[in-house]
Amino acid sequence: MPKTPAKRRSTPRKSPAERARIQALFERFEAAESDPRTELDYDSPYTLLAAVALSAQATDVSVNKATARLFAVADSPKKMLSLGEEGVIPYIASIGLFRTKAKNLVAAAKILVETYGGEVPLNREALQALPGVGRKTASVVLNELGVEPAIAVDTHVYRVAHRLGLARGRTPDQVEHELMAVIPDPWRTRAHHWLILHGRYVCIARRPRCGECPVADLCASREKAS
Repeated sequence: MPKTPAKRRSTPRKSPAERARIQALFERFEAAESDPRTELDYDSPYTLLAAVALSAQATDVSVNKATARLFAVADSPKKMLSLGEEGVIPYIASIGLFRTKAKNLVAAAKILVETYGGEVPLNREALQALPGVGRKTASVVLNELGVEPAIAVDTHVYRVAHRLGLARGRTPDQVEHELMAVIPDPWRTRAHHWLILHGRYVCIARRPRCGECPVADLCASREKAS
């Protein structure tokens, strides 16, 4: 017998009280930081794409140190392609998985030069077709540049989403789907940054700083954390 396709996990409906709590959460985040941005350094769609791709399994601080030197000599697909894989490696050797990332950077640059005239295609399908660019990287780029609201679910977003009671999914894709369903429209383009920054500096993995949390009284897990 043919297998029945797996059903996509549905998002539980929120009560009026829960919707009001979520509204209040994001009003607080907005009051604390109205225009959150990535902590990666970039000055063009291409340098943003390259920086985000390099940031996988690496800190933004380490990536910024590397790209400060790399982008000084290769801040476009054409220059990156000319530098070549072996030329890229010395600049990013301090970052994890640097050999694979160097290979992907140059391979992606080749496609951008040959297929897109050196420009970064700002649509999800084309971005995700580039070497080293997955859904999370594409989401960060598209959201940061204001092309489409997107939430890239990394370890920080996953943790905060569960602690705040915004999502219950067991995979990043499930959490992303749930977040996009419950976060009110006015905050969708900024929610990704708020959740990352909150997880990076306040709602940390071990011993979350609940005493410094601007949404502690609205947190679904505050009793467990106390």
